[in-house]
Amino acid sequence: MRHTNRISASLILLGTFLYVVPGVRAQSDQPSVADAARKARAQKKSEKPIPVVDNDTLQPPTAKPEITSAAAVEATLPGATASTSEAGTADSKAAAVAPDGAKKKEEEQRALEELKQQIREMKQEVDLSQRALSLANEDFYSKPDFSGNTEGKAKLDAMVKELAQKKDELTQLLARLPAGESADEPRPSPQ
Repeated sequence: MRHTNRISASLILLGTFLYVVPGVRAQSDQPSVADAARKARAQKKSEKPIPVVDNDTLQPPTAKPEITSAAAVEATLPGATASTSEAGTADSKAAAVAPDGAKKKEEEQRALEELKQQIREMKQEVDLSQRALSLANEDFYSKPDFSGNTEGKAKLDAMVKELAQKKDELTQLLARLPAGESADEPRPSPQ
């Protein structure tokens, strides 16, 4: 019986040894965690950092020279000749002599500013109407019995018509705006 116990113990130890040895060999083939960390650190050092763009790294914009007369504008245009710039100077002198031309120009500028203000106000009204319609839609369709709510549907339809009318008015105002003009708020110049 002792002999049998020794043999069985020997077989158990042999089986354990055979089971553990390949696992130990497999672990020795794989790199250790410390080696992997060293390799990752070395690779990270060799990579170039990604540049971050912020206000400190940007160059300030170069200031554009202010143009005060039409003659200066014509002189800066490609293909402008001395005769056109001289004619522009003569026109500006004539405009300075004639106060009616200056008044007319001021009135046109004032009318343009009023139109821009109307456009900005109409844009705000359209935006508010769109938001109100969106909220009303969500409120109407979130109720389980919305199909039987004819008053709510009529209210939504009225809001849609009102929004379409405001969009049409905005389109008409934008059509009156001269080409190249923008109705957006003037931004303050950086100082």
